[in-house]
Amino acid sequence: MSSSSDSNNPSEERGDAAASSSVEAASWASVGLHPQLVDICTSLGWPAPTGIQAQAIPVALRGEDVIGLAETGSGKTGAFALPIIHSLLNAERMPGTYALVLTPTRELALQIAEQFRALGTDVGLKVALVVGGTDMPEQARTLARKPHVLVATPGRLLDHLQQTRGFSLSKLKFLVMDEADRILNADFEEALNEILKAVPDSESRTSFLFSATMTTKVAKLQRASLRNPVRVEYSNKYATPDNLDQRYVFLPAQLLDCYLAYILNEFGARSAIVFVATCKEAQRLALMLGSMGFGVVALHGKLNQSKRFAALGKFKSKSKSILVATDVASRGLDIPTVDLVINAQLPVRSKDYVHRVGRTARAGRTGVAISMVTQYDVEIFQRIENLVGKKMKLYRTDEPSVMLLMDRVVEAQAVANAMLRESGVSGKRIRYVEDEDETPTRNQKKFKSDKSSKSGRGSKSSRGKRRPSSKGKRH
Repeated sequence: MSSSSDSNNPSEERGDAAASSSVEAASWASVGLHPQLVDICTSLGWPAPTGIQAQAIPVALRGEDVIGLAETGSGKTGAFALPIIHSLLNAERMPGTYALVLTPTRELALQIAEQFRALGTDVGLKVALVVGGTDMPEQARTLARKPHVLVATPGRLLDHLQQTRGFSLSKLKFLVMDEADRILNADFEEALNEILKAVPDSESRTSFLFSATMTTKVAKLQRASLRNPVRVEYSNKYATPDNLDQRYVFLPAQLLDCYLAYILNEFGARSAIVFVATCKEAQRLALMLGSMGFGVVALHGKLNQSKRFAALGKFKSKSKSILVATDVASRGLDIPTVDLVINAQLPVRSKDYVHRVGRTARAGRTGVAISMVTQYDVEIFQRIENLVGKKMKLYRTDEPSVMLLMDRVVEAQAVANAMLRESGVSGKRIRYVEDEDETPTRNQKKFKSDKSSKSGRGSKSSRGKRRPSSKGKRH
C-alpha cells in the first residue's frame, strides 16, 4: 500500500492527535482521496467529510492504524470504507480478500455492506456479506469468488474459517472492528481471538477499531490487534444534533394508541420510526397501524433473519413509510432519510434515547423526534432531558381530532390482538422493558385489563377506552 509523504512522521500512540487539526473546512480533496472517490462522494450527496472522516481518512491513507471513539451516525462507516476503496484503486493486484469488517449484529453488517456497494459500484468493488441465519454453502461459494471486501459477524466468519475449504484471510490488507465494545459484550471475544490468529500480523495490515466507549476489554483488544494507533474522536457521547427538533406529548396512558395514530396522520407519508420496548409491542402496534391503513413494517428480535432483511428493505425502499422497532433490533442502523422518530414508549435506559433519536437528522439533514410521555413516565423523561442537556418543547395536539380516531383505533386494536392470538403470541401482558435482562421500574407501568370483560370494546384490545387500574400494577 502506498503511503503519502507524511509517512515518516512518528507513529507512537497519540490521544486525540488528529482532533487538534482543523476539520471544519475539510473537503474530500483535502483529505487526500482518489479523484474518482471524490466524484462518487459528491454524487451520493456527501458534500464534505464529517468530523470523524476528516480526522481518520488522512491517518489511514498514511498506512497508520486508527482507533476511533464515535457513535452511530457520525459517519464512521465512511471513515474506514473510503480509505479501503482508495487503496484498492491504487493497488496493482489483489490476490485475495483485501479487507475484513467485523460487526456485532447482522443488521449492522448489512448496512455496512450496502454502504461499501454504494461507494464501490462504479469501480467494480465486490462485497460479500457473511452473517448467521443465512445459507452457509451459498456463502462459501461467494467466498470462493474472492470478494474485495468481506463484512461479517464473528461467529459465522469463524465457522467458515474452520469449515470452508480453501477460505483464507492470509492476504488481508485491512482489518476493521466496528462497534468493538458491542462485539465484546456479545460474547464474541473467543471467536475474535481465533480470527485474529487467522489474519496477517499487525505489521502487515492497516487496522481500524471503532467503539462508542473505551472499556477495559476494548483497550485490551486495541493492544492485541493495533500497531501504534492514532486515536480520533469527534463526538459528544450524549449530544443530539442541533438540526433535530425534539418535542414531547403529555397524554393519558390509556390513549397512547390514539395519539400515536394522530401524530402519524399529521406527518402524512413521511418516513418514520416508532420505537417501543418489547418485541410483542412492536408486533402489536405494526398490526394495529396496518389495519388502520398505514404502510408499516415491524423490526424486532423475534423475527427470523430473512424477515428482518425484508422489513428493512421495504422501509429503505419507501414501499413502507413506518418502521415499528425495538432498541435491540435497530441499534446501528444507518437509514439516512428518516424524517420522524417517535418514542411510543420511553427507553428504560436514558442513553438509549440518544441512540433512538440519532436515526433522524443525519448527515446535515433536519429531523423531528417526538416522545410520548404518560403520567407514569415523567421521572424517566426528566432524566432524559438532564442527560442530553435540553428542555424539550411541547408538541401541540388537537384533542378533539385525537378523540375522533377512538373508534377506528379500538377496532384496529381488536384486530391486532386477534391476529396475535392466532399466531400464538399473547397480547395480554406487554412488559414495559426491552429484553429479558431488564426489570421494570416504578415509573414503567402498563394497565391491567379487566379479564372478566369479553366484548370487543371492553376487552384487552380496547386500551384506548380503559382507565388505569387504581392499584397501578406493574407488568
